[in-house]
Amino acid sequence: MKTRQFYIAVSLLFFLFCGCKSASKSAAGANHGFPAGRVGTGVDLDNLPKEQEHFDKLTLKYPVVLVHGIAKRDHEDADPWGRIPRILREKGVEVYFGNTDAWGTIESNAEMLKTTVDKILKETGKEKVNLIAHSKGGLDSRYMIWKYNYEGKTASLTTISTPHHGAVLADLILNLKTLHTKAAKKSLEDLEKLYHDIYPDIYTAGYDLTTTYMKDFNKRVTMDDIVFYQSVYSVMNDAMDDLLYTASYNYIKKEIGDNDGLVSEYSARWGNNITKVEGGISHGQIIDIFGKAILDMKIPNMYLRIVNDLRNKGF
Repeated sequence: MKTRQFYIAVSLLFFLFCGCKSASKSAAGANHGFPAGRVGTGVDLDNLPKEQEHFDKLTLKYPVVLVHGIAKRDHEDADPWGRIPRILREKGVEVYFGNTDAWGTIESNAEMLKTTVDKILKETGKEKVNLIAHSKGGLDSRYMIWKYNYEGKTASLTTISTPHHGAVLADLILNLKTLHTKAAKKSLEDLEKLYHDIYPDIYTAGYDLTTTYMKDFNKRVTMDDIVFYQSVYSVMNDAMDDLLYTASYNYIKKEIGDNDGLVSEYSARWGNNITKVEGGISHGQIIDIFGKAILDMKIPNMYLRIVNDLRNKGF
C-alpha cells in the first residue's frame, strides 16, 4: 500500500511541478476575462528560426540571473535550462543561477535568491541584476523584490510561464485526500531528500501555487515603477504537442482554457509587457529541457532576443 501511495503522490507532483513536466467548461478561460495587460507589448518573439540567430556580442550593463521553477535545482553540472546558459555565455552574457531550493516555499526561496543576488553584486561590482525566471521562480523573484525592497538592485524581471494567478492543477492536487495520508507524507519527505534542499517544504510550496493563495499574494505583492517587468508565455496547440503533459493539458483546458500543460494562459499573463510565444510550446519545452529544436524553432533564440531587448533598453 505504501508503494502505491508513493507512486500516486510522485506522479501527481510530477504533472504539477516538473518543468522538465464539457464544451461549456472549455471556454472557462474566456469567461474569466484576462488580467490587465495587452499581449504583444513585450519583446518580439515571433517566427523563431530553427537555426541559431546571429547576434553581436550581447554585453549587458547588468548580469543575468536564471531562476528555476519548482522541482528543479540549478547548478553547473545539472541545470534545468538546456543549452540556454551556454549559448548566452558564448555571446558574452554574464549568466548566474538563482540557487534556490527545488521544493522551497516562495518566502524561503526569495530569501535564498536575495543571498545569491547580494553575492553576485559583490563579486561583479555591479549595481543591479536582470532576473529571468521560469514558472514558480517568477513568484520567488517577485516576492524577493517586494519583501526586501530590492527595486534598486533589480533592473528587470522577465517571468517565463509563471502562474501569476495560480494553478488550477495545484487546487486539484492539494485537495486530494491521498496526498495527506501518513504514507504519502512519508513518501514526499523521502522525495525532498533526493534534492538536497536546505529548506524543503513540499506541501507549502504546493499551496503557494493555488489560485486562492495567489489571489491574496497579488493583492500584497505589487509591481513598482523602478523595475522593468515583463511576462512571456506559450500555450500548447493541442494535447499531442508534448505527450509529457497530455493529461494535465486536457484537465486545465476543461477548467480554464488554453495552457502550456501546466500553467494557463489566463494565469501566465501579468503586467503591462506581455509576450505570447506561438508554436505549440509546452511548459518544459520553453526552457529547452530536451536541448533540441521544437518543431521549427530553436528555443535558445528566444532568450537571445530577450537579452538583446534588455540590452537595447539599457539593462
